[in-house]
Amino acid sequence: TRFILPQATPEEARTLPWLVPHYANAEGRLRLNVQSWIVETPTNKIIVDTCIGNNKTGRSVPVWNNLDRPFLNDLAAAGYPADTIDRVLCTHLHVDHVGWNTKLVDGKWVPTFANARYLFGKSEYDYWAAHSPAGEHKAVFEDSVQPIVDAGRADLIGSDHRIGGEVSLIATPGHSPGHISVLVTSDGQQALLTGDVAHHPCQMAHLDWSSTADSDPIQSIEARKMLFSRFADTPTLVFGGHYDPGHIVRDGDAFRLIAAPESP
Repeated sequence: TRFILPQATPEEARTLPWLVPHYANAEGRLRLNVQSWIVETPTNKIIVDTCIGNNKTGRSVPVWNNLDRPFLNDLAAAGYPADTIDRVLCTHLHVDHVGWNTKLVDGKWVPTFANARYLFGKSEYDYWAAHSPAGEHKAVFEDSVQPIVDAGRADLIGSDHRIGGEVSLIATPGHSPGHISVLVTSDGQQALLTGDVAHHPCQMAHLDWSSTADSDPIQSIEARKMLFSRFADTPTLVFGGHYDPGHIVRDGDAFRLIAAPESP
């Protein structure tokens, strides 16, 4: 975690006891993960963000190269085989959010979710199409983004896009130029999928702690202030891109996250 949030030293984390045990251990080591979320509505089965993917190369994090993980088997075991997904929604187009967009078949990257439309923010796609000349960004764009467009499976959307009556988007640029968060409303309840507005709940207490991966650190601070202010002290269940769900509450001039009870 130190490469992504260098401010969040164990000493600093220990000043936030509410992080333990769900978001840090007693020694102040932060807990982070990489995950996808499934949103099922009466008319759609949506996967939000697609992790790192198998067989990918050119990644700057060494252990993310040439993975061989049972992601698709796990999805199927949970009741969502790849061919049942009809929307793939990427909050942004970073390496750990687009990897399973594609899979390697006979040496070619093809859409993993063959029956799905892939929803990319237009401003996000346009930015990376113009700013991926080399290195990891080039590899990610070429193996996990552009093949979807080439296959005719991509829809480039604005932040006013909706999926049915339940799913809407919120523009939250800063971590990336066209970053979006996802709001799900159903039967009077709400869930917020933040993407990487915050990589870790410690950024709720320290709104000025921007990630080293943020394209615009100042804008990312403003996105956190806006989003957390809107949903603090409400029943909205918040799902982060890299941490377990919870409820945001105000804490002085900032916020904290109360972990949601685990499902039985």
